[in-house]
Amino acid sequence: MIGLIAKVFVLSTALSIAIKYGAPVLQLAPTPANALLAVCIPAAIAAGMLGWRWRQARGS
Repeated sequence: MIGLIAKVFVLSTALSIAIKYGAPVLQLAPTPANALLAVCIPAAIAAGMLGWRWRQARGS
């Protein structure tokens, strides 16, 4: 279980760094839709990865 938590922590940290240093390069307009996507996409990716892992553990 610690390994899964460590993986999620490392991936979250990498995504945060990518957003912090990569976002200024993209030059996106500050619209509400872009802000909503920036908040929801990382959570959706994490939920998808955790769900995929759960299905694998449940199936075997």
